[in-house]
Amino acid sequence: MEMIIDFPGGVRVDAHFGPFTVHTDQPGHAGDVAASAPSPFALFLAALGACAGFYVLSFCQRRGIATEGLRLVQQTETDADTGMVRLVRLDIELPADFPAHYRAALIRAAEQCAVKKLIEHVSDKTTYVEPQPVGVTP
Repeated sequence: MEMIIDFPGGVRVDAHFGPFTVHTDQPGHAGDVAASAPSPFALFLAALGACAGFYVLSFCQRRGIATEGLRLVQQTETDADTGMVRLVRLDIELPADFPAHYRAALIRAAEQCAVKKLIEHVSDKTTYVEPQPVGVTP
């Protein structure tokens, strides 16, 4: 998948792919209190939760299990010394009538999330190349 990343002003950064544009901003940067969009890191965390949610939803839909009252709650814990996220916890809250015999399978379904698998298994996360002048053909 190719994405074009550009800079529409301030500290906003947009990612364009296919027919979509994802807008990001940096709340609190340079004294700004309000932001026009979530930060890239917040979107990354949202992608993790939404991805797991998709697998949970698909699991239920394939089995005809109602999803009313079902939700995922994602929380992060940060290391006090480094400021880095050290734990992402994803709790699946089930309605009272959720079939008990599907609970373990539902957790396994959520663990199939492609974002989670990427975090766990990718070894070379970023590749940088030499800058090339835009619009110049060699």
